[in-house]
Amino acid sequence: MAIKLVREFQQKQQLAITPQLKKSIDLLQLSRLEITNKINAEIEQNPFLLKESEEMLVSDYDDEEILANLVEPILLRDYLKNQLNDLNLKDKEQNIGIALIHSLDDNGLLSIDIAQLEELMQYQITEDEIQDILKDVIQNLDPAGVGARNFKELIFLQLKRKDLSDHKMLLVNEILYNPSLNNFEEAKSELIKKFSIEDIEATLALIKSCDLSPGFDFESIHYIQPDIEIVPEKNTLTVNFINDHFPKLILDTELEKLTKENPSNNKLREKILDAKWLIKSVEKRNETIKKVGTLICHKQGEFLLNKSIQLDSLSNIELAKELQLSASTISRILRSKYIKTPKGVILMKSLLSASVSKTRKVTSLQLMEEIQRVVLTSPSKISDQKISEKLNKRGFSLARRTIAKYRAKMLIPNSRKR
Repeated sequence: MAIKLVREFQQKQQLAITPQLKKSIDLLQLSRLEITNKINAEIEQNPFLLKESEEMLVSDYDDEEILANLVEPILLRDYLKNQLNDLNLKDKEQNIGIALIHSLDDNGLLSIDIAQLEELMQYQITEDEIQDILKDVIQNLDPAGVGARNFKELIFLQLKRKDLSDHKMLLVNEILYNPSLNNFEEAKSELIKKFSIEDIEATLALIKSCDLSPGFDFESIHYIQPDIEIVPEKNTLTVNFINDHFPKLILDTELEKLTKENPSNNKLREKILDAKWLIKSVEKRNETIKKVGTLICHKQGEFLLNKSIQLDSLSNIELAKELQLSASTISRILRSKYIKTPKGVILMKSLLSASVSKTRKVTSLQLMEEIQRVVLTSPSKISDQKISEKLNKRGFSLARRTIAKYRAKMLIPNSRKR
């Protein structure tokens, strides 16, 4: 058999990431401080870039003498570790406590699931042991609310420190954890049957006054600079991009004109193109962040307007579909972006909570409250299968294993052990 060499031509489509597209993607995921530093570096390297106004930024302070005289910042994790050391815990308890402290985000909330922490500790510690240290040790440290796993628990921990009467704490518990109450107006009309209107209004005022970011009372390793702010106006929210202290880039048109008179210098022409690209890309980044932030804030308007303590289910994919962006783009935008709200500075992605059901919008926290309610109100020891059947009659469409997973997260034993 003879061997022949044959040349064939094929056409096929392939997605290629150009250098400029990659640079644009990189800009999206930079925090406000990081992009400010990048812009300042680009201005030094590119003579065609200018700042419209010279604002003093945190990153502009580079005088060693000034920095040397500043008080050393107290970091949240160091402050918590110092308190932990004073408790004279056993080595095992101390190690769990340190692992939990390192798992807190800038707000002071626990950023990972206890099951994940157990895995990170190579299963040498059980979930129950981690849970005990979290509740008995970490959540009793200052500032109040640190170590909470969600906003509801954070508020509960802060109010627990106020030495409220048992009657008031019962009311707090009803407002925060009764799954049938969707907002504060419903809470008022429903709880008036058991509590006085004065107690209800006083308790709601206490809930609304709680700090949702207790960790920001301390200096962070990274300076926190929110990108957008919320301005409440009656029953609506206005979302603005914060332009204060953000460098406004402009092109040096006079230098560009001089360069055009000498068109032979290719390097200078490239610098002009780079400058124009950066100005346009930074503007596009800021517009996209505002667009995503505005949608998130409107979706969670009840929570941000102090009408409810319950976050609605919202995921990256839902945002991507509504804004006609890719889910990966949304993820990059959410990285290290903060919103200045009446409740304090909040990490943008902390306002997201994906639904655990495909047929009904319900967050994991809402589902756990529903499971707890079914278990407490059931006259007998109800199994996970029975719980799923009860909830599915109400349109949840959840498998037994899903019920078992979230029941275990609340440390509720199975029906045989209850």
